[in-house]
Amino acid sequence: MPHQRKSAFILLLLLPLPVFLLSLTIGSYHIPFGEVLAILFRGIDPLPNSSQTQIYRDVIFMIRLPRILLSLLGGIALSVSGASLQSVFKNPLVDSYILGLSAGAGLGAALAIAFLPNFVGLTQLFAFSFSFLAFMLTYFVARDRGQASTVSLVLAGVIVTALFSAALSMIKFFTSSEKLSSVVYWLMGSMAVSGWDEVLQSGPLIIFAFIIISLMRWRLNVLSMGDEEAKSLGINVERDRLVILITTTLMVSSFVSVSGIIGWVGLVVPHLVRMLMGTPDNRIVIPISASLGGVFLLLADDVARSLTSYELPVGVITTIIGAPFFLYLLRRRGGGSWRQ
Repeated sequence: MPHQRKSAFILLLLLPLPVFLLSLTIGSYHIPFGEVLAILFRGIDPLPNSSQTQIYRDVIFMIRLPRILLSLLGGIALSVSGASLQSVFKNPLVDSYILGLSAGAGLGAALAIAFLPNFVGLTQLFAFSFSFLAFMLTYFVARDRGQASTVSLVLAGVIVTALFSAALSMIKFFTSSEKLSSVVYWLMGSMAVSGWDEVLQSGPLIIFAFIIISLMRWRLNVLSMGDEEAKSLGINVERDRLVILITTTLMVSSFVSVSGIIGWVGLVVPHLVRMLMGTPDNRIVIPISASLGGVFLLLADDVARSLTSYELPVGVITTIIGAPFFLYLLRRRGGGSWRQ
């Protein structure tokens, strides 16, 4: 790795740390940066103005810290899955939602919110289950003679997404007006309900899947060359593709189940990483996508909870930022084709 690229690699990997510290100060209840550092690094040591410090400590550890951690984990899940699937499908416009995950999670959450009792974790369980069900349907519809080509997977994903979206529309039509607003708000994507329970529900799955993808980075490079080339190099294409599809589905569905549908992160961030690093090598793209993805979603959530007196859905913020930025990237490339 050239020295300049190596320096950029290290700086981008470390970028989440200052953004993490800055985010702890942002919110309707302002906490000075010095107090944040004192509370984090001095722990339970006595500080001046102890009653005020206790309030700061409660806000940081009970409200902001789990939300920030979940935003970082969600950014990792969405961006790494996008980078991985773009390599597997050899298509720059692919992200996790092409497999039907978004429509599946939306249908599951809508069913739970509209027709089931308001039990803790029930909405998340249904969203995760239906998201994974959508992927399984996509994969088995695409299989032909034991193989699932990239074209078949894309077409199957479009079909499954259309079916689940139609079912979601039917549910919204028959949902009472009181619960319909909750369904719509969930579909917009929000980190407002993030707590330690949500972090513990989704965090281990995201971290586990991310480790698997990281260990398969060089295989992603080979798969991006095409099936025939990969087979000639001794790669079991069907097995490796299935492992990557399952792990990306696992990380995305586990996050979407607790946050709602948040778009554009998995599409924009990998493109930005390839542009900044000047390489499509997944050994570099995957870790930097994780870093910048976490930063992107965390900053979007900071804007969502501080821009106005009431909280905006973070999915709206990522769309407002992501869509124009992606258009800029396309214009900057002059409409040229994207290649691994």
